[in-house]
Amino acid sequence: MGLFGKKRKPRESNEINNSELKIKLADTALGLLAEGEDFTELANTKCEFGYLFDIERHGIEALFKLVTDKTTAYFAAQGDRLMRLDFNEELFQTTVEGFLDMHN
Repeated sequence: MGLFGKKRKPRESNEINNSELKIKLADTALGLLAEGEDFTELANTKCEFGYLFDIERHGIEALFKLVTDKTTAYFAAQGDRLMRLDFNEELFQTTVEGFLDMHN
């Protein structure tokens, strides 16, 4: 035990069923895609979340992908930042599994 007692683990909320939050993140990610390079049209674009958590004193932690008519783009949300990742499907699946193992 440290000088100030036992350190408490931050509370986490699994938000994978939070449609409003998922739409907000997907819409923001769509804005990061380069028209003509990442898609021709967005009509059949799909979004798949690997995980989506709200972590106390940290904020949102998410990993998801957008599948367009031209590419699959991977994104991570951390706190109030959204980043496009240089991932492939294998790395996406491995990262999702590792994160869920640590947080379940």
